[in-house]
Amino acid sequence: MPEWLIYTLACALVCAFVVAATVMRHRRVADEDTSQTPDVLEYMVMMVGVVYAIVLGLAIAGVWEARGAAEDTVQREAQALYEIDQRLDVYPAAFHTRVQQHIDAYARHAVTAEWPAMEDDAPIDATGGRLLTRIRSDIAHHTPTDELQAQAYQPLLDQVAAADDARHQRLDSAGSTLPGVVWFGLIAGGIVTLGLLYALQIRRSARELMLATAFSALVVFLLFMVWSFDAPFGHSGTDSAQPLQELFARTT
Repeated sequence: MPEWLIYTLACALVCAFVVAATVMRHRRVADEDTSQTPDVLEYMVMMVGVVYAIVLGLAIAGVWEARGAAEDTVQREAQALYEIDQRLDVYPAAFHTRVQQHIDAYARHAVTAEWPAMEDDAPIDATGGRLLTRIRSDIAHHTPTDELQAQAYQPLLDQVAAADDARHQRLDSAGSTLPGVVWFGLIAGGIVTLGLLYALQIRRSARELMLATAFSALVVFLLFMVWSFDAPFGHSGTDSAQPLQELFARTT
């Protein structure tokens, strides 16, 4: 299910629940005096809102930072493989083509096999590691025949090591960023914060219902933002794998 559809449904359900609950509450308690709200109650509502806003802001900052780090990791992995491909120009064409095919096979496996597994938080097999080891073995066992190849030999091995390090970081950062207890606090805090709308004794006027609905939509949107960024490599599709996709696009 697309993320935009999930957000739309969640927002519509929460807003409809807030409006329906407010209307039903005033039908059952028609003679309630809503002209004034106790000062203590207003203070408690304000404090709860401030604390929840701080926690929500920290959660958004944390998942945003994790998403950025994940994108940088993929970029470093793809850049290292690209540098290997480019630096092989000083080697014979047949050897260059063979290593290039191995790079394409590795990138294709990462996108088509490892990415779905990372999104589902499933175990990752060792195929990607073996493909990367084959690239390292091809370069390490090829004896340079001239000075240009000798100068490119060690940088090529360094780029393979950089790609291997980026791959391990990518696999380690897959999955949810926030622990379950944080999610419990965010959801429970959102419920409490929205529940305080009733403590403020809002009336059925169009203005107050509109403000209550807008506030509910904002809380849902912020929680949806945290959920969307909580998966560093996304919940659907392989958009975050674009740098690796470009490596084998020339052969498809």
